[in-house]
Formats: sequence, C-alpha cells, structure tokens
Amino acid sequence: MAFPLEILLFFLIALPISDVHADIIISPILKRSQEGNSGTFGGACGYQDVVKEGYGLDTTALSTALFNNGRTCGACFQIKCVNSQWCKGQSSIYVTATDLCPPNYSIPSDNGGWCNPPRKHFDLAIPAYLKFAEYRGGIVPVIYRRVPCKREGGIRFTMNGNPYFNLIKVWNVGGAGEIVRVQVMKDDGKFKWTDLRRNWGQNWDTDVRLVGERLSFRVTASDGRSSVSRRVAPKYWQFGQT
Repeated sequence: MAFPLEILLFFLIALPISDVHADIIISPILKRSQEGNSGTFGGACGYQDVVKEGYGLDTTALSTALFNNGRTCGACFQIKCVNSQWCKGQSSIYVTATDLCPPNYSIPSDNGGWCNPPRKHFDLAIPAYLKFAEYRGGIVPVIYRRVPCKREGGIRFTMNGNPYFNLIKVWNVGGAGEIVRVQVMKDDGKFKWTDLRRNWGQNWDTDVRLVGERLSFRVTASDGRSSVSRRVAPKYWQFGQT
C-alpha cells in the first residue's frame, strides 16, 4: 500500500517521567486523539527528506518535554503498544526522532493538547503506527525505551550558508543518535578544532571562514563517544553539497 507524502500522524501517550533514558516507561490508557497532518519534508530537526536521508517512515515527532529544544533529534526509541484492544499482538516498533510535535495551549493537555508540556508523547506516521496498532485506535498506551540507532554509510554532513556564515546539518548518526557537540578542522596545517554552535535541531553553525578548505569534522554523541570524519569536504566544495 502506498502512502502519500502528506501523511496522518497518531499520538502515543506516555506518563511524565524524570528520566527519558529509563529502561521502561508505562503510559496511561487514553482515548483516541484528533488526527493531524505532516509530511516527510522539513521539520524542526532540520532533516529535508527523511526517506532519502535514510530514516524512512519509521519516524516520530516528539512533544516538547521529549524534544529538549532539538537535542533529542536523531535519537531512537523502541515503542510497544500495551493494555489496549487495538494493539497488534506483542509487536514493537523502532523509530527515529525527526520532528517536534508542537504544543497547543488553547486546548487542555488531557483533551486534545497531547503534546503540551509536561506530557511526553510520540506522534507517529501511519506506516509506523500500523506496524503495532490498529488504525481505529488513534491513541494507544505504550511502553518505550531509548535504544541505539542502526545506521549505514557513516555520518553525513550537508553544508549551507555563505562565505561568512556556515550552516552544517549533521545526519545519519548511529549509536546514541543525538549529538551534543560538533567541531570542524580546516586542513591548513594548524590542526585546530573549532566548536560549532547548535543553531536549531541538528543544524550547527559557525562564522569561521571555511570556503576553499578541506574540512574534517568531529562529532560527539550524548553517550560521550566521538567520531572523526577526515577530509569529508573537498577543497572546492559548494554550499548545499552533501
């Protein structure tokens, strides 16, 4: 069955907790939500096309409490439907956080404003949702946990901006998935790493002049592990190049 680029989302409700990294989190049973719309392009994490960038449609938008100002972008979760007639057996799904489910303060958080703080919710695309719950369920209770991300092909970088401002999107990150630090080094013989600033989602910026330089990047994930990608940008790279 083919799904349109503009796809419906379903909300999965989870009980507020103090630590998103807890092994198991059990949600309450809530009624079905209203259905929203979302596409596979853009989003608050900065990914342009989640299908072409390797995330597929097993993706989720996170409520504000889980999104953590974009720091959770790229993280992976295992989610299982529980205690509902709409669950499909004992199956669970694995999804990547690629967007924000924005709050709606005009309606109560227990009656439509499912993504309002401090609630912790997942807003799934239909293809992911249908793997473990019936369409009619709408909202289902879940248990979930953080899991390592499995990626192929190594970390990718997309350069945008101008000679005086560089915006670098970091994607296809395995392991912890979420990034806490990005550094760049010019191949100028000085061997100096420059810290980039988080601009939004997984877009990082710097005003250091990088044009005309071969570039290496060092990416540090939330688990403390670092990965160095050497000379990933050729000397005469162009903005918009991946």
